[in-house]
Amino acid sequence: MSTNGQNQRLMTDRDLDDLSKVHQNLANLLRTVRRHLHANPELGFQEHKTAQYIREILQMEGVTGIQEIAGTGLYVDIKGDHPGPMVGYRADIDALEAEDRKDVPYRSTSDIAAHLCGHDAHSSVAIGVAVLLHGLKQHLHGTVRVFFQPNEEGVPSGAPVMIDGGVLDGLSAVYASHVDPTLQVGQYGLIAGPATASADRFLVQVSSDTSGHSARPHQTIDTVWVATQIATQLYQMVGRLSDARNSAILTICRIAGGHAFNVIPAEVEFGGTLRCIDEDERARLKARTIQISEDVGRLYGADVKAEYSDGAPAVINHPGLVKGVAATITELFGDQAIVRIPVPSMGAEDFAYYLKYIPGMLLRVGTASGPATSHPLHDSRFDIDEESLAPAAQLMACVLMSHLREQAVRQATVA
Repeated sequence: MSTNGQNQRLMTDRDLDDLSKVHQNLANLLRTVRRHLHANPELGFQEHKTAQYIREILQMEGVTGIQEIAGTGLYVDIKGDHPGPMVGYRADIDALEAEDRKDVPYRSTSDIAAHLCGHDAHSSVAIGVAVLLHGLKQHLHGTVRVFFQPNEEGVPSGAPVMIDGGVLDGLSAVYASHVDPTLQVGQYGLIAGPATASADRFLVQVSSDTSGHSARPHQTIDTVWVATQIATQLYQMVGRLSDARNSAILTICRIAGGHAFNVIPAEVEFGGTLRCIDEDERARLKARTIQISEDVGRLYGADVKAEYSDGAPAVINHPGLVKGVAATITELFGDQAIVRIPVPSMGAEDFAYYLKYIPGMLLRVGTASGPATSHPLHDSRFDIDEESLAPAAQLMACVLMSHLREQAVRQATVA
């Protein structure tokens, strides 16, 4: 996307007028969609009813040509009346394996799944984008592919499956947005370059030939003690063996072993995540995690098996696309709506997989308006102010229209 938004308007008055008229009940539609999805969450690669509902809503709004992909995923191409390139907009549709503890009418009806990371909102915004652009085909210079991805939360996640299914074929760039409860409704967070961290999983199993008596640990291998020594060394690794200029964090989130109070167990295991911004640092710390675990275990005579699973890489926002989105936000809402994010989030987003192939950009959408909508992501009380949905859909529709128009102009100039 070009960066000349300060020199010429990205959207004409007619564009903006048509955008406001194409779906005057957009806010009500997206609120209804979001509440249905929130009340009926499904886990990764199990989103059959979710996908069917999304399909039905799109068809009800006149959007046709919806295709299946990646098992429970969907995509639809909105083809404009004018020739041009193709750009993508992605939403994730899966829920977390968690409990919804809010006292609201649209609380999750599932005992095992809840939309505590905003994927219901993301899907709603994507539906809004598709519906708006379907009604604005006369302004589209090219094609917008809106796609709904399963299993963002799982490992392995859904993005690589979507890529294998061809979702990026023909795309010149891809956009996405994510709810942000630290920003107020009407605020949009922008950051160029690294926007999120990578997220890998590790599992360390410490074992010996036999269990032992708690009164005589010298007669056995104290697997609990060895596991704590490994854990301590791994925590120290980040501070002493990584470049302090590159953000990285290792967190142990689970540990298990033993049942009795007076028996040293024959096996203990613990696991967690390692998150990095820099790809070289990620590779170094991965190797160190395995090496330290095995070396400490060997030092104390324990058998140690360290397993490491690569997760999503870091999201790297394309600076040119960020600048273009900033220009569109300014034109629609004023520059006061922009919040410049100073440092990357150490959370992860498998949207990053797409950016290994084509330029892309992840936007943060403010969804807070008070205590009830300010709980952090993954909190069992997480909720959003639904007044954020329609403006986000309108913004992204404008971003995609502007992107296509500028790319078409550039291609025509080169030709």
